[in-house]
Amino acid sequence: MQAITQIDHPGAAPRQWSDKRFHTWNYEMREQFGGKVFKVMLDAGFTCPNRDGSIAAGGCTFCSARGSGDFAGSRRDDLVTQFNTIRDLQHLKWPEARYIGYFQAYTNTYAPVEELREYYEAILSQPGVVGLSIATRPDCLPDDVVDYLAELNERTYLWVEMGLQTVHESTSQLINRAHDTECYKDAVARLRARGIRVCAHIIYGLPQETHEMMLDTGRAVAAMDIQGIKIHLLHLMRKTPMVKQYEAGLLRFLDQDEYIGLIADTLELLPPEMIVHRLTGDAPRDLLIGPMWSLKKWEVLNAIDDELSRRNTWQGRLWEA
Repeated sequence: MQAITQIDHPGAAPRQWSDKRFHTWNYEMREQFGGKVFKVMLDAGFTCPNRDGSIAAGGCTFCSARGSGDFAGSRRDDLVTQFNTIRDLQHLKWPEARYIGYFQAYTNTYAPVEELREYYEAILSQPGVVGLSIATRPDCLPDDVVDYLAELNERTYLWVEMGLQTVHESTSQLINRAHDTECYKDAVARLRARGIRVCAHIIYGLPQETHEMMLDTGRAVAAMDIQGIKIHLLHLMRKTPMVKQYEAGLLRFLDQDEYIGLIADTLELLPPEMIVHRLTGDAPRDLLIGPMWSLKKWEVLNAIDDELSRRNTWQGRLWEA
């Protein structure tokens, strides 16, 4: 494995994580497991307390009917069937890879521990699985669930992924997030007290947020005890509550150059040990209203690499400075 170039002062040569200027998920997986590892996206049939009325109703305004699991397996199939189907598709590209079971759709700790145990253990028992990644909300982590996650963390490679989206409470109300930032910080502290890795999800392009407001969210994540980050471009999808906000003029789409600049600015602020799981997102073409340039995912990712190179910058440059 190629070593990371060390930084002695802000003007030094940029760090390199293999051929990248930021700490990629792919780099980390090869360091941890010696080869390619990909996530197998699953829909275990959960719902969300922000949809069923126990906390709020309607869900986050950006969230699709599939609970952000648009590319997960079909909930009409049992979990093992889903796992095999998605795994085999991805094996066409990476035939020698191993897997992390990714409980992606809706809120994946929103059930009794006995039910969670049944689901998680079914995937952990599949050949080639090296760990789990569990997407949830910070208000769906009761003590018994955290205890079970801590047990899992002792015997497998575990991530808990939680949607922060923004640190601005005014935006949180607009998107109906239905928890505050303090709730998020408390959940991070409780998970980290048990040594559990946390991945924060944030979204750039939310209604009425400025460039500086978005960077405030990036700075807040950089300051938390968080081990990974997913940065999403806001996608407006058909049949989501955010369509009405768009029609009311509360939302404008970021253009590609603006988004690329935001990503480069944010990477400079993040600690170099934080693993970057994602720098943009996907949306089904038939549901996407905008921004349409986001469909060219590899063009966007290549443009981010080019911008970091143009600036001669890297993840953590301003953090270290």
